[in-house]
Amino acid sequence: MSMTELLSFITWDPKPELFSIGSFGIRYYSLCWLLAFVVSYILMLKVFKREGKSQELLDKLTIYIFVGTLVGARLGHCFFYDWPYYREHFLEIFIPFQKVGNEWRLTGFTGLASHGGAVGILVATWLFSRNTKTDFMWLVDRLILVVPIAGAFIRLGNFFNSEMIGNPTDLPWAVVFANIDQIPRHPAQMYECLAYLIIFFIMWALYQKNMKPIPGKFFGIFLILLFGARFVIEFVKIDQVAFEAGMLLNMGQILSIPFILVGIFLLLRTPKETRTA
Repeated sequence: MSMTELLSFITWDPKPELFSIGSFGIRYYSLCWLLAFVVSYILMLKVFKREGKSQELLDKLTIYIFVGTLVGARLGHCFFYDWPYYREHFLEIFIPFQKVGNEWRLTGFTGLASHGGAVGILVATWLFSRNTKTDFMWLVDRLILVVPIAGAFIRLGNFFNSEMIGNPTDLPWAVVFANIDQIPRHPAQMYECLAYLIIFFIMWALYQKNMKPIPGKFFGIFLILLFGARFVIEFVKIDQVAFEAGMLLNMGQILSIPFILVGIFLLLRTPKETRTA
């Protein structure tokens, strides 16, 4: 591709760190994760106060969600995307080290999967509901109000990291991820980021109109919208792992289908009774 052609597209080549002092640095991706939790907490605090729930209850829930997200996202990556490797290096699932020869080297956790994170959040919420005697469906119907905005921040972090990039395209908003190659590509991370922001505003507007929805209805709408968007956007992404080559649907789409089906079920079902938290 000529230099003239490259200039007609957006070239993206940021440094991974916002700033650094000596060997210590703050990465954009880490900052986006932090913002995801901080903004979600602030919004959930408004919901809890509006519905007469204590901040102490939210603080406990936040700890559950934080742990559930990280554990679920880590296990999701290891089991769904890279199991052949981790089956032979099982300890590396749980510790941020990698064995190179006879030595263990600090590498950090190099893989997180959003579908696994979703499962982790649901499991953490269920455990929290049992331990605090809070209605599970009430909790998930409120948690999904902030999940999309958190997902938008995380996809923004992926964009800064030049990961989860899209297929080649000649569209005018194509992005050249300079540290990957010189090929204009779909900014798939930003497609997801914008989709999640739209879903956030939709869910928040629905909540403002109806503070006490039929249990599970908000959750059902959320599952269909968010994982439906993920399913569609996956068509313009490159394969995340080698085994996806030649597959009709990639792993991200396959994992999205159960969530969409659960969402449809929740919308179509008629609860026997309407409960409150």
